[in-house]
Amino acid sequence: MRFASEKKQRVPSVIIVSLIDVLLVVLIFLMVTTTAKKVEPALKLNLPQSKEAKPGATESKPFVIQVATNFPFFFVGDRPVTLEKLQSEMAEAAKNDPQLKVAVKADRLAPFGEIVKVIDASKAAQVGSLSFVTEKQGKP
Repeated sequence: MRFASEKKQRVPSVIIVSLIDVLLVVLIFLMVTTTAKKVEPALKLNLPQSKEAKPGATESKPFVIQVATNFPFFFVGDRPVTLEKLQSEMAEAAKNDPQLKVAVKADRLAPFGEIVKVIDASKAAQVGSLSFVTEKQGKP
């Protein structure tokens, strides 16, 4: 008894032309949507408020250190750095400019011990001045 006949089966084929068209449409869609994305800062800080805050008008651009609420605590610009790297960068900047102004942007909920470490590092680097950035009261 022969139940199954030996039929020659065709190998399935993929129509590649339509696949290329679909992938091209998806690629164009992704390119258009990603360029329209709003650029947000890498680190969002909730700065403390002060009644005496004034807009800073300094002659030279200060060395800005940001202190976050979680690890890594220290940022120079948008780069996360360790305490040792922060100390070395601050010392080098102070060597290049003896009147170096250091501005600390610390989050309202940042650990105070980490802020003290920045103060100690600035004293060790012998910077010209150290200031803390706050917001004027009434701003969100």
